[in-house]
Amino acid sequence: MKLRTENAGMSSGMILLFAVAVGVAVGNLYWAQPLLANIAAALNISQSAAGILITVTQLGYASGVFFLVPLGDTLNRNRLIPVVMAAASIALFGCGVAPGYTLLMLSLTAVGFLTISGQLLIPLAGDLATDDQRGHVIGSVTSGGLTGILLSRTVSGMLGDAMGWRSIYFLAGAVTLILSIILALRLPRERKTKAVGYGSLLLSIFTTVRSHRSVQITLVLGACCFSVFTMFWTSLTFLLSAAPYSYSTTQIGLIGFVGLAGALAARRAGKLHDKGWSVAATGAGLLLGIISLVIAGVSDGSIYLLLLAILLIDIAIQGINVLNSTRLFTIVPEARSRLNSAFVVSCFLGGSVGSMLAGILWQAGGWYLVTAGELILMAVALMFWIFNRSVLEFKQPVK
Repeated sequence: MKLRTENAGMSSGMILLFAVAVGVAVGNLYWAQPLLANIAAALNISQSAAGILITVTQLGYASGVFFLVPLGDTLNRNRLIPVVMAAASIALFGCGVAPGYTLLMLSLTAVGFLTISGQLLIPLAGDLATDDQRGHVIGSVTSGGLTGILLSRTVSGMLGDAMGWRSIYFLAGAVTLILSIILALRLPRERKTKAVGYGSLLLSIFTTVRSHRSVQITLVLGACCFSVFTMFWTSLTFLLSAAPYSYSTTQIGLIGFVGLAGALAARRAGKLHDKGWSVAATGAGLLLGIISLVIAGVSDGSIYLLLLAILLIDIAIQGINVLNSTRLFTIVPEARSRLNSAFVVSCFLGGSVGSMLAGILWQAGGWYLVTAGELILMAVALMFWIFNRSVLEFKQPVK
């Protein structure tokens, strides 16, 4: 395969820039999560209606990843990425000025659709990395996104308490706009590629997925795990804002630092792939996820048990996500952007279902019913892995 970029490896500085940009882009999806109770009170809506704001953001993101990210396999990404980041900044400013629930919902849908630059940067990192550093690079850049998810909750909670929930969207819009300018100056130029019709490009996503059973299995595992991840963090906001915790949005946001430790630990999962342990490590991550949910279910008002559950579930889910991404980029290198589209769409469709279920199950039975639903989904993923692990096995080049 002839690469569109010079495959001379990535410097630590470029890896850091990619990780920060991915973190900001993905974090833009989650500013509202610790603020749901505040938004519900300010707009006079129910908690389940507030949960829908997360759902529409994720559905918008899944749509953007499907319709825009495949363009990364044909268009010059050094131009495409800054443009979509600048457009996302406009949508974020729109959230800050939205006067009511409907316009906020529409603005958040636009944020989801446009803040997809992270999913263009991750395949680009895979192209720029050398073979022997690819797992490490993808793990580091992907962990930037996972870190962005968690830090966005912390920053959002603290700033929301200090300056109101709208202020976070003005800050996010400004940071996203600045990063779009930096990337426009720093991203390496790519060689021109053969033009492909847009319809054919989108159709090739389905044909590529259909042609590789290992891709199909990875997509199912990703959807199940991200559904659990979103259910957990959405319902956690409701749990911590109610008795016996009754935490402020700042305190809820600070809980994100525990998840951040999990994300940093999971960053090394890419190296497990480089050593040929990707499939076994995925199974271990699923088991760890089940254990963490059991701990969460029996925490019964103990913040220490709950913090332990948060740490373990983030290590599990984040590690599985890194392993899934790296595995996909190895299967069909010339279609990395399209495979990344398929993977992220499947994850965020699962995530949108998870956020919706979190609101429904919370209203019906509170924390225990939500945790039971999460355990069922994680058990389904583990059984699916057990029966299909032989398909996922493939020989890695010896480094």
